[in-house]
Amino acid sequence: MSELQVTVGVPNGLCARPASRFVRAAGRHTVPVGVGRPDRAAVDARSLLGVLTLGAGHGDTLVLTADGDGLAAREALDELGALLADGRDAAR
Repeated sequence: MSELQVTVGVPNGLCARPASRFVRAAGRHTVPVGVGRPDRAAVDARSLLGVLTLGAGHGDTLVLTADGDGLAAREALDELGALLADGRDAAR
């Protein structure tokens, strides 16, 4: 399992619009991806309700996990991590 810690850079956190963009991006990947807080169980990154229940705000740390250690897992983590970290991109 691959893992990546990311600090949320979206100014308003993962509210509806950036969470929806994140979930759509997660759905494009072939590997299952989870997202959660370091001290809690991860939720499915393809679940809008699950992502919203994290209550992730600007500056919070989230952990992304992807099944597998291959290229597909790394690409998924890189793209999704960038969406979370880059407030300008995720807020569009």
